[in-house]
Amino acid sequence: MHGSPLNAIPPVVAAVALVMGAAELIFWLADAALVGGATGIGWRVSAIERYGVFDAVLEAMWTERVAPPEHLMRLVSYPFLHLGFLHAAFGVAMVLALGKMVGEVFAPYATAAVFFGSAVAGALVWSVLVDDPRPLVGAFPGVYGLIGAYSFLAWTNLARTGGNRLEAFRLIGVLMGIQLLFGMLFGAGLDWVADLGGFLAGFGLSFLVSPGGWRALMEKLRAR
Repeated sequence: MHGSPLNAIPPVVAAVALVMGAAELIFWLADAALVGGATGIGWRVSAIERYGVFDAVLEAMWTERVAPPEHLMRLVSYPFLHLGFLHAAFGVAMVLALGKMVGEVFAPYATAAVFFGSAVAGALVWSVLVDDPRPLVGAFPGVYGLIGAYSFLAWTNLARTGGNRLEAFRLIGVLMGIQLLFGMLFGAGLDWVADLGGFLAGFGLSFLVSPGGWRALMEKLRAR
């Protein structure tokens, strides 16, 4: 008898996806007025205002040289919030798919470090490069960090086998192309800047947290 495919998902990945799914379920029920009564309809907006990333907030922190914990928390809480059911469903599905592929090679702490480190980096890059009053929410900067880690694994494998290492970046190229196309056709925002920042962070972090990554990086530096 075959075990459930969910058993193969690393626990840290399953936990992140579960929290995302639970949050969206609560908001979906509240939006449908099935829980929370009249006030429940505003739960999603209130949560985004409290836990989402706002460029104005980050700029104020930088200008005033302060780092209140309640605002620092936004950098790791915003991936659990989404704008609607489909937004959340895609986020959860990609966390499970990419998290499984990366988590099969990386240690649990390394997988978590890539996801949350990329989410933080993506938000900071977005804040620096984009002047947008709308909040940044959603799993995708962290997901793109996992894509960066997956690309790192492909890149190192191609390096070992003598293949063309540029092939490792085919996935991110396709995804970015699709995202830019959707942006031009449907007027999407500039969240892709955070996604790209997340990808670069995930790829870079993999040099440090992948199995043997730090040792390999030191050997490369010594070789130069």
